[in-house]
Amino acid sequence: MSSESLTERKSKERQNKMANIKSSKKRVLIAERNRLRNVAMKSSIKTAVKKVLELSTTDDKEALNAALSKAYQLCDKAVSKGILHKNTAARKKSRLTKAVNKNQAK
Repeated sequence: MSSESLTERKSKERQNKMANIKSSKKRVLIAERNRLRNVAMKSSIKTAVKKVLELSTTDDKEALNAALSKAYQLCDKAVSKGILHKNTAARKKSRLTKAVNKNQAK
């Protein structure tokens, strides 16, 4: 098995299907760059949410509030960049807050 990741392989496959027109080639490259940036942003949101859920089971309120704020910030930034729809971000934040409150009540 090769050492390249799945993302790198998909990226190479997309680049192999290149158009003939110069502007189309450029758009393909830009679209791939943007796709990778969007994937990274979504991944960072997922990581932040997991961190908040993990901290919600502990007694460290300051760390929890900081992590929750960071998760909110990432969601809002993704909305402003057009990566997430505003309702999707609102739903993520709402569910996260609900889960934190549920874990804190235990």
